[in-house]
Amino acid sequence: MALLTIGDQFPAYNLTAVIGGDLSKVNAQQPDDYFTQVSSDDYAGKWRIVFFWPKDFTFVCPTEIAAFGKLNDEFADRDAQVLGASVDNEFVHFQWRAQHEDLKTLPFPMLSDLKRELVTAAGVLNADGVADRATFIVDPNNEVQFVSVTAGSVGRNVDEVLRVLDALQSDELCACNWKKGDPTLDAGELLSASV
Repeated sequence: MALLTIGDQFPAYNLTAVIGGDLSKVNAQQPDDYFTQVSSDDYAGKWRIVFFWPKDFTFVCPTEIAAFGKLNDEFADRDAQVLGASVDNEFVHFQWRAQHEDLKTLPFPMLSDLKRELVTAAGVLNADGVADRATFIVDPNNEVQFVSVTAGSVGRNVDEVLRVLDALQSDELCACNWKKGDPTLDAGELLSASV
């Protein structure tokens, strides 16, 4: 399947996930208390940041996941839900979170796409059978507004994802390196100034 692009509808999903938050504070009576189902309907009408990483227990992936965790409140302030996913199962996600210091209190769910349905529908399943390092910003109408895919050896810039979300939410023309609070471009003014 081709990589989703701007204007495409983000695919529906219903995946098992490790819950967000500090796992040591969960009053778990059974193993299932650490897991939940997350579906595309759960965040209808909200912005979503959906990002994929290749494999748990690797080296670049936790740096990105932790960076999304550190900026989670910033995304939430913009009415955006962060969702991370890989093709690892939920028990592998759980063990990684439990063992990796930077992931123990991760505030958003880690989705398990074990059947590779979402990575295939999004067009980010690579030849190795794992997800590419991909990020999608999905608007409240479930329309893809931003796509970024990097090589497996290169971590993404989470600050840039936040900057792009700000620009998209401004509903204005935003110049290169624009940041929230900067002036936006006025096309009419620019056109009339050029004549």
